[in-house]
Amino acid sequence: MTIDSDPVPGPLRAAVLLLRAEAVALGLIAVWLIWSDLTARTTDLTSALLITAFAVAGAVVLWALGGALSRRRSGARAPAIVLQLMLLPIGWYMISGGLGWLGLPLMALGVGMVALLVSGPTNRALGFGARPGAQ
Repeated sequence: MTIDSDPVPGPLRAAVLLLRAEAVALGLIAVWLIWSDLTARTTDLTSALLITAFAVAGAVVLWALGGALSRRRSGARAPAIVLQLMLLPIGWYMISGGLGWLGLPLMALGVGMVALLVSGPTNRALGFGARPGAQ
């Protein structure tokens, strides 16, 4: 058994914390959706269940990606980046729909998370970048 004494760099640690915070937020939305599904007088049951399942799955995926990145699994970076880039069109449509107070921070979160995930310290921690002897 080996113990990695190299500490997790700040940008990667921040990205993991933000992914976990996003997972918790989406989990809270999923709980609200479950409550809403159970208490609604009329609903399209199929649509309600699909939206709720999507929220639950999203929370689980975000939490798992945060865990994988905290263990320095390089394969988790690309899916995390894709999920963060998905915040850009969501934020854009929120802004154009009159919810700029929510859309703009979501877009900033997505761009900021991508910056953290592609930063130099994160690249080195995940094993990306120039290899010794490579040109």
